[in-house]
Amino acid sequence: MSRLQQTDGLTEEQAELLSLVRQFVDEQILPVATELEHRDEYPQAIVDGMKQMGIFGLMIPEEYGGLGESLLTYALCVEEIARGWMSVSGIINTHFIVAYLLLQHGTEEQKRRYLPRMATGEIRGAFSMSEPALGSDVAAIRTKAVRDGDEWVLTGQKMWLTNGGSANLVAVLVRTELGESDSPYKNLTTFLVEKEPGFGETAQGITVPGKIDKMGYKGVDTTELVLDGHRTSDAQLLGGVPGRGFYQMMDGVEVGRVNVAARACGVSRRAFELGVAYAQQRETFGKKIVEHQAILFRLADMATKVEAAHQMMVKAARVKDAGQRNDLEAGMAKYLAAEYCADVVEQAFRIHGGYGYSKEYEIERLYREAPMLLIGEGTAEIQKMIIGRRLLEDYRIKD
Repeated sequence: MSRLQQTDGLTEEQAELLSLVRQFVDEQILPVATELEHRDEYPQAIVDGMKQMGIFGLMIPEEYGGLGESLLTYALCVEEIARGWMSVSGIINTHFIVAYLLLQHGTEEQKRRYLPRMATGEIRGAFSMSEPALGSDVAAIRTKAVRDGDEWVLTGQKMWLTNGGSANLVAVLVRTELGESDSPYKNLTTFLVEKEPGFGETAQGITVPGKIDKMGYKGVDTTELVLDGHRTSDAQLLGGVPGRGFYQMMDGVEVGRVNVAARACGVSRRAFELGVAYAQQRETFGKKIVEHQAILFRLADMATKVEAAHQMMVKAARVKDAGQRNDLEAGMAKYLAAEYCADVVEQAFRIHGGYGYSKEYEIERLYREAPMLLIGEGTAEIQKMIIGRRLLEDYRIKD
């Protein structure tokens, strides 16, 4: 096992689970990832294998049929899976965020209804905040839910849903103008929207147009979601009360940012593995390129960034597991890990030289996947805003 990305203080059960996931990645994901990615093919066999391992219920409590593991355990598993293929980790990330939202904010009836089937993977989750005309500006959401007697009518267009086609439960953030507050953040509500998997009209008033064609992050389905008079009830309000959606979603995004940091750590380690292996095989000017000081310095820089990002991700997960607010730590971990990942992947690409540009080499796939981590769950600029504001809370000069 690599000396990099070791985690102190793990229990025997955690270490055993990670070993099983690592073996699954080596045997079931790495051999097929590049071929499936080039075909943009959904990895159904891999997903079925993760269901059997209980990965979809990793953090769902045992009382609901899950494994009841910590955020740290989940993040370390995600790190291993992303090392194999980053898209696969995306398949479970949005599912996990919806499960987390239900656990933290759902009513008892909602938990009993959804969590046992989410633990087995029978119900697959996706969540939706973004829209075509906005990215991180959540307050500008236009999709609305309007009261009509005992029902709500949802109308609008959502964007960038990971698992948008394969999911059958979507947590959707919409505007509910009920006059409860002048603050735009207190007029947002999360609805639990049920639909059938697939594309086209997947439920009354719900259309999933199709997969968005992307430069990377293939295999996983990224979609739009069109709501055209979709009717639902109070029972589908997350937590049973309108107006709490922004705070619910931000809580979910905090753990989502730990997940993105973990994914970046996994991709970084794979890029380092590919780079250090190629450097020991390729010869130039009569010797292995690893014997050239320039390449050795590059490998040293890559390994240092792989290790630093991992340790920040672990800290962010442990702070959340301790029941503390972790927006500062999660923002730092996501920002650093994503930026370092992009750099480590590019350095591995450079080590490969011209061959790195060939689709026959795995680094070509990683080179197209890494940019998604720079923007997923908030851009670097958004992370810096969060980090800066939180720092001022702690370091503001007292008058």
